[in-house]
Amino acid sequence: MKISPRRRARECAVQALYSWYISQNSIEQVELNFVTDQEMKGVDMPYFRKLLRGTVENIDAVDTALRPFLDRNETEVDPIERTILRLCAYELKFELDVPYKVAINEGIEVAKVFGSDDSHKYINGILDKLAPALGRK
Repeated sequence: MKISPRRRARECAVQALYSWYISQNSIEQVELNFVTDQEMKGVDMPYFRKLLRGTVENIDAVDTALRPFLDRNETEVDPIERTILRLCAYELKFELDVPYKVAINEGIEVAKVFGSDDSHKYINGILDKLAPALGRK
């Protein structure tokens, strides 16, 4: 099955955001390294950049939106799951042209690729609560 350019953009954005979170390098440096070192064929590059930059630029608002729905301190959430949640929360809060069901489903699918066995269920549970709180359901 062919993966859509937007799904690839989300997958790449999660990888780059994870790198940013772990390395603490500037987002500009992370983006440059990522697009230089990774295979970006089939990626919606403008959307990748929008997700990456938008999530980082709005990280405080994203984390504030997520915090009430986490079942533990945010620093205790697996870094991959936290990164996926941040990306999806950004998309739900700021990319209003993306239907909320699409944002949630994409988060679940990305979690199936990068997360642990049951992380997609955790992601789904958090996003299902977040969407109505943001007026998206």
